[in-house]
Amino acid sequence: MAVKVSNKKPLSGNRRSHACNATKHSQKPNLQVVTINGIKVRISARELRTLKKNSKLEIAA
Repeated sequence: MAVKVSNKKPLSGNRRSHACNATKHSQKPNLQVVTINGIKVRISARELRTLKKNSKLEIAA
């Protein structure tokens, strides 16, 4: 089981049709399971990109 690092949660809102009907809709975060220094971590894709850019850690996808 991967450790959850990111604190991101799904966003919620409405889908709107041309008739202006509202249907509940959620956008889920793009969570990835990645191994960082031998530890499996669930992290968002944006955070992973920032980590790769700014750190010297060993990151295996």
